[in-house]
Amino acid sequence: MFACFFTHPLDLAKVRLQTAEKPGDNLVTMAVKIVKNEGPLKAYSGLTASLLRQATYSTARFGVYEELKEYLSSDPSAPPSTIALLGCSMVAGAVGGLVGNPSDIVNIRMQNDSSLPIEQRRNYRNAFHGLFRITKEEGLGALFRGIGPNLVRGILMTASQVVSYDIAKGVLVNSLKMDEKSKTTHFSASLFAGLVATTVCSPADVVKTRVMNSSGGNKGALAIIVDAVKSEGPGFMFRGWTPAFIRLGPHTILTFLALEQLRKYKIGI
Repeated sequence: MFACFFTHPLDLAKVRLQTAEKPGDNLVTMAVKIVKNEGPLKAYSGLTASLLRQATYSTARFGVYEELKEYLSSDPSAPPSTIALLGCSMVAGAVGGLVGNPSDIVNIRMQNDSSLPIEQRRNYRNAFHGLFRITKEEGLGALFRGIGPNLVRGILMTASQVVSYDIAKGVLVNSLKMDEKSKTTHFSASLFAGLVATTVCSPADVVKTRVMNSSGGNKGALAIIVDAVKSEGPGFMFRGWTPAFIRLGPHTILTFLALEQLRKYKIGI
């Protein structure tokens, strides 16, 4: 949640780029447009929903992964294989995606609200007001709109992030003889993990954002992909990659630095 506060403006810019119907803006032009047209405080639109999402999604996925990893690591002579860690991360990512889906929908809608025409804006006051409005106006099932691509993203994110971190850390420690407890080791491994996760997750993230931003209708994830490829080309799947990486890179670094400190002092997540 600490990392979320500092990287939220980048997440907002990413969502705006992903939901734009026509390409053209980049991170800089989008940021300037938001500040110029809406004011600097709008860079934190949806912050309460973003914090709620981190409290549910990230806590669940990292907590489940660490518990499964610890269980498999009970025998020091037989550390878990990469395949085993991958399986743990996929389960953890699915749990996180499911738990965090409702707050993710509110987060995306609040971040994108100011870019809509006034008559189409939802004007959620905070995360809990958004959850209440969605349930009341669209039904309880609407809180799990986009659950398919969100589960895929959760699995891909956790698998690519935590497994690439553990692999990179292992290479740094075992091959380059870096100190396992050094913050430099943790920083380098987490930066690599952020790069891998951003690239792997971008297509699912874009589709998830567009599905969640919609207010219903008959279009599912597949229909959205087909229409987007026809009108925008396959490159749409990597729209918003730059702000996503600029956000996820520091976010991943701060997350794993904090996680290593929790491990150091043996604090559970």
